[in-house]
Amino acid sequence: MYRLDDRNRAIGEMFSRIAPKYDFLNRLLSLGVDRRWRRAAVSEMVPASGGRHLDLATGTADMALEIFRQKGNGTAVAGADISVEMMRIGRGKCRKAGLGDRVIFVRAPGESLPFRDAAFDSACVAFGIRNVVDRALGLREMCRVVRPGGRIVVLEFSAPRGGILGALYLFYFTRVLPRIGGLFSRRDAYTYLPESVLSFPEPGEFEAMMRAAGCAAVSRRPLTFGIATLYAGVR
Repeated sequence: MYRLDDRNRAIGEMFSRIAPKYDFLNRLLSLGVDRRWRRAAVSEMVPASGGRHLDLATGTADMALEIFRQKGNGTAVAGADISVEMMRIGRGKCRKAGLGDRVIFVRAPGESLPFRDAAFDSACVAFGIRNVVDRALGLREMCRVVRPGGRIVVLEFSAPRGGILGALYLFYFTRVLPRIGGLFSRRDAYTYLPESVLSFPEPGEFEAMMRAAGCAAVSRRPLTFGIATLYAGVR
């Protein structure tokens, strides 16, 4: 187990508090489109079947389960997160899917992954790179644990800019979403969400961060009018 600093610990505890309602609110607040985004992200990972994969900020293991759905037999997944309660729910979902012995869960921050160099074919993080305190170091760690030629995939929220869509999205994200989140869970967590998204680097800047971390052939693709962005690079 790796030592968490105060900021990582606070984020992990916040997610542990909302863990029981996390999946429900994900589906409600995204109208279920988050599943389609995860499918798109996993399709960028290599190899096409089987392989060893890291799911950083695994949470309740939705990405890990999608990896198994797409990659099939011969697949192994390691999930790393700083929230004990999120991973507890993820373990239960994996056991229910008959995958309990094919997924390992490790409590570790993204800045200090307890895996050897080149241990994985691909590494992904879905809606979690915002929560890595030192993002540049987290990206370097993802690159370190992926073999040369492997893939680093990042799925993250983004904010449509300008126009009517941008204004409507901003109103929903900053005014409506925290209220809905507060009805079913903790409002502070769903206030943190838009704050962290709106302070996230612009897509071009984040691409540059991936390159600086050790990724080549970095690409990005906006999803659902730019509400999310899918980044992919080659180690």
